[in-house]
Amino acid sequence: MRLAGKVSIITGAARGIGQATALKFAREGATVVVCDLDLASVEETVTQIRQSGGDACGFAVDVTGPATIQAMVDGVMQRYGRIDTLVNNAGIVQDAQMLKMREDQFDKVIEVNLKGTYNCTKAVAPIMVEQGSGVILNASSIVGLYGNFGQTNYAASKFGVIGMAKTWAREFGRKGVRANAVCPGFVETTILESIPDKVLDALRARVPLGRLAKPEEIANTYAFLASDEASYINGAVIEVSGGATI
Repeated sequence: MRLAGKVSIITGAARGIGQATALKFAREGATVVVCDLDLASVEETVTQIRQSGGDACGFAVDVTGPATIQAMVDGVMQRYGRIDTLVNNAGIVQDAQMLKMREDQFDKVIEVNLKGTYNCTKAVAPIMVEQGSGVILNASSIVGLYGNFGQTNYAASKFGVIGMAKTWAREFGRKGVRANAVCPGFVETTILESIPDKVLDALRARVPLGRLAKPEEIANTYAFLASDEASYINGAVIEVSGGATI
């Protein structure tokens, strides 16, 4: 198991890509710290991991609230004494065309997706530096590489987390801490449930593989990057889109 013995914090881990990542990390032997706003869903994910023979604990974490993040980090350190991986997966969308976007829509997406990633890393990075090892993985998007109609706020946040990952790769690399960004394409999660079938068909048509990604396929990428097999991958931006941007 490629993550045996590693303590891994995953934000936004109660559903979608985050939950798939939590379950994948557990199967690979990691101790998983499941973090999300929805405590009931957190507990469900923790239960799934434990029933499958894995080790996990859960915390209600608001990535926009440094106090809840610090309480989680303190709890993890008290229980396990180390943190090996941080997956900054928590994120939201509030789409609107630029001319119609409200200021609160822009601010909320930046606060969660961008500042939330900063907040979590700010709390965890000193521990990794002191250990002399660790991996920070930021959830970006192909929208963070190429932009997308109606997503000024989301694109800005996802461009931003790429920049932070590259900066941290420079700042922390000599201290034994790697930082990378993952850019999923179109993924089959609950976030697509409100999208009409005609639009989903158009999305599939843009992908050379002819289908949307499964959350597990993104989770597999995170697991590889968190493992020692990726020990020389630092400051990278990994696109997992089925070729949608070709």
